[in-house]
Amino acid sequence: MRLLVRFMGFLFAAGTVVFLVGVGAVAGLIWHFSKDLPDYSQLQDYEPPVMTRVHAVDGSLLGEYAKERRLYLPIQAVPKLVINAFLAAEDKNFYEHGGIDYTGMARAGLLYLQNYGSNRRPQGASTITQQVAKNFLLTNEVSFARKIKEALLAMRIEKTYSKDKILELYLNEIYLGLGAYGIAAASLVYFDKSVNELTVAEASYLAALPKMPATLHPVRNRDRAIERRNYVIDRLLENGWIKQADADKARKEPLAVTSRSNGAHTFAGEYFAEEVRRDIFERYGEKKLYEGGLSVRTTLDPKIQVMARKTMVAGLVNYDERQGYRGAISKLDISGDWGVKLAEIKSLSDISPWRMAVVLETSDQSARIGFQPSRELGGAVSKQRETGIVTVDGVRWARAAQGGAKGKTPTAVSQVLQPGDVIYADPLYKDGQPVEGQYRLRQIPEVSGAMVVMDPWTGRVLAMVGGFSFDQSQFNRA
Repeated sequence: MRLLVRFMGFLFAAGTVVFLVGVGAVAGLIWHFSKDLPDYSQLQDYEPPVMTRVHAVDGSLLGEYAKERRLYLPIQAVPKLVINAFLAAEDKNFYEHGGIDYTGMARAGLLYLQNYGSNRRPQGASTITQQVAKNFLLTNEVSFARKIKEALLAMRIEKTYSKDKILELYLNEIYLGLGAYGIAAASLVYFDKSVNELTVAEASYLAALPKMPATLHPVRNRDRAIERRNYVIDRLLENGWIKQADADKARKEPLAVTSRSNGAHTFAGEYFAEEVRRDIFERYGEKKLYEGGLSVRTTLDPKIQVMARKTMVAGLVNYDERQGYRGAISKLDISGDWGVKLAEIKSLSDISPWRMAVVLETSDQSARIGFQPSRELGGAVSKQRETGIVTVDGVRWARAAQGGAKGKTPTAVSQVLQPGDVIYADPLYKDGQPVEGQYRLRQIPEVSGAMVVMDPWTGRVLAMVGGFSFDQSQFNRA
């Protein structure tokens, strides 16, 4: 009996020593990694780089300028649906834990040991608070040292800031692909709508993006993206944040993204927007322009701008066409898939309804043309191929500008167009109405002009078509 008591005493003493050594080791580790932790108090005054937006006189968006596409949105302005979608995808117990998900960390550690030496990336178990610590204060290094620092920072952040503040930082800083930082910018980039307009399916897709935005590309990896989106929908339903009917509807919704341009959004307003950009740059500097989140209201009137542009174009085109047709832009081998080849030729922007096309076949009465296909969001050439017909009426203006036939009105389409010719064309009109399926040959004028429309009473510029020469560089100057 005495031996048993001594043995139990030995075990207790040994256990106590091991416990104290363990506590000391943990304390030592905490002290070691706490020595050079970043200053997390800077989060209180965090001012992210936010894009500058330029608006026309009626409030419509004229242009956006930024190095990182981001709009800062206070947590009070974020819809509950969007918040729940991100919590379902990233951290459903966010409002309950103290910054660390210990169960998740243990599970990730076990998987790491199981996969050690397999070159497989360790599974993450980061809470939203840990992600804030990493994104704002640490690097993306995959190591236990960084994870320890991340955990220590997360606990300190939780003691310093409210849950809503932490979530606000996260939702505005997280990178969601296609150059979009934060949910407000991502909502515009992917769906061209505000966060308040997002459907369950759209909010779930955005919530699926933080861990792997490139892998879940909506075009290149559509099936994977839909699978992950539906996973988030299922988590929303499981947590009781949406109804069964909403989940069923959202799963069936196609992943339809809308590509949003970085340039001017008011037709024909690029030159005006560029002049505004230059003025802001000279007044406030580069940092304020691209990171200051300025909201600029200008005097441009979109209706007058469109009228000025149309007037300028009509004058230049009519004058140029009276000089005769100078020939095709270039020649293209139309064997095989002509669409892919035509898509590689750079066409001018902002000259709608003109469209680049290639002549596929000709006869005396008509020519069949194929239009330049669009590109999908991922950059791939669209598989759709659109064709049209150019009749004699569509080339009647195209008198030869030189040679023996100079000045003679063509009597056959084949006198003007040949297979492989790369041209511009727009709809053919008769009696003020477009003729379905028929198009008119167009030619890029070699003349240029400028027009400024001003309010005679105030002197404000209402429209500007400056240095217009059908040269895309006029609208994209550095």
